Amino acid sequence: MPSSSPSLILKIQCPDQVGIVEQITAIVAAHDGNLTQVSQFADTINQWFFARFEIQISEQNSTKLQASFVDLAHQLQAEWDFRSIPYRMKTAILVTKANHCLQEILWRNQTGEYPIEITSVIANHLECQELVESSGIQFHYIDELKAGCNAEEKKLGFAKIDALLTEEKTELAILARFMQIIPEDMCEKYKGKLINIHHSLLPAFIGANPYQQAYDRGVKFIGATCHYVTADLDAGPIIEQEIRRVNHNYTPEDLRLLGRECERIALANGIEYHVNDRTLIKSNKAIVFSK
Repeated sequence: MPSSSPSLILKIQCPDQVGIVEQITAIVAAHDGNLTQVSQFADTINQWFFARFEIQISEQNSTKLQASFVDLAHQLQAEWDFRSIPYRMKTAILVTKANHCLQEILWRNQTGEYPIEITSVIANHLECQELVESSGIQFHYIDELKAGCNAEEKKLGFAKIDALLTEEKTELAILARFMQIIPEDMCEKYKGKLINIHHSLLPAFIGANPYQQAYDRGVKFIGATCHYVTADLDAGPIIEQEIRRVNHNYTPEDLRLLGRECERIALANGIEYHVNDRTLIKSNKAIVFSK
């Protein structure tokens, strides 16, 4: 009999058609598996199907199920992925100076909310070093990406980051207020594995000091956007957004503090969805199955 808790996650997306869930259910049952959670979405506009399954199954039958699923997946013209539970996703965090998002991730990881192993924190400034090392985590300083560096130095700096991510077998890199533009080749190499927090709702006020711009325009909402990184700056698939209602009584500093809160929550939630395999990416859109 399978264990009492889920031991396998299946994510799948494919052209929409009749009987997809029935066929998947049948193959799970044929291997003595039990579906404990099913999340699905049919995009009727684009005729595309998305689903996530949590499965109770023995280790031996899990291996057999994954092998036999290949034929069905090809028949469905599907993209799919299995993950065995439990697991710890190897995760790197990239920061600049601000530490509010970093602190949120460290705290949630310490309390066991994330199934991750933080391999290191990579930074282009030293402000976060003490916090990181006091948490027992490796800190890497990339001098070539500090303020004032030229294009060649930055190229070398990103090559060092790429080498670190490769060496640490990184499965996810989180840009926790890392104030650098990721090169196009790295965006492509780590497609779907780079998560960023943007300091406003997207599309947004661009450039420096967005909260002053928001104040000057008299906005009624401020917020933050957690999204996957692509070569198109701040235009990647959106995972999560957080908002706060404001009015003319709020000063730019009030907006900044509220904005930091939105950033922490949006990024934390976005990470939770990703590391628990609750996101599927299609073109420039992320489908997110929350609990």
